[in-house]
Amino acid sequence: MKSTWRYTVFRKYGFYFSRRVIVLKPKMMLKMGIDLVMTVLLLCQMAYMLIGETAHEWMGAAMFVLFILHHILNWRWYKNLMKGRYSILRVWQIVVNFLALLSMIGLMVSGIIMSRTVFAFLPIDGGMGFARILHMLAAYWGFILMSVHLGLHWGMIMGMVRKIACVKKASPARVWILRGLALVICGFGIYAFLKNNIADYLFVRSEFVFFDMRQPLALFFGEYLAMMGLWACIAYYAGKFLSKRSGNRKP
Repeated sequence: MKSTWRYTVFRKYGFYFSRRVIVLKPKMMLKMGIDLVMTVLLLCQMAYMLIGETAHEWMGAAMFVLFILHHILNWRWYKNLMKGRYSILRVWQIVVNFLALLSMIGLMVSGIIMSRTVFAFLPIDGGMGFARILHMLAAYWGFILMSVHLGLHWGMIMGMVRKIACVKKASPARVWILRGLALVICGFGIYAFLKNNIADYLFVRSEFVFFDMRQPLALFFGEYLAMMGLWACIAYYAGKFLSKRSGNRKP
């Protein structure tokens, strides 16, 4: 049973055990690296007015390339779409993934139309008004969808962290400390969401994004990290709830 469990973990998460030392496979290390860089770039992209237009365009192009590479490395997910049982949780995960894909496509298309640096050589004329609104919608909905995507995989991420750190037993104190930290992050995330009027951009109540140019960049990133944590936390616990419901429906 013990060897079977180790083999299953190796196949599912991409690492194996050798005398209590966990060695990550190169492909898994590449996936984790890409996801980390994409998360950093996503936060930087939301600070458009604070980092400058040129940096915004180059980072956007890099993020789109990494997004494509992310999907290539996870091609098995598409291969298995027609296999297995479709639980409520699985349907939700698929919907989130495809909406995130559409938002990224919308970002790239609108970004190319508005580009003044990276794609300025393309003979594109007109469509700026449509592209600006599409870019705003895709950016803010994409930010939420990617945060939700992160939350839906948070259990797997924490499982990998525990294995790498060789944490075998759950600690009630550690669990409650992490829950308390998550509560603080969510509280700050709600404050940042309201303060920055994010709903106005999500539902096009405003056609322009407003930035406080006096705000320190570190505080801006802190607010958006908290909002990312808020949506990731909501997705994580919603996923656990849906998973339990799906389990209860098994014959």
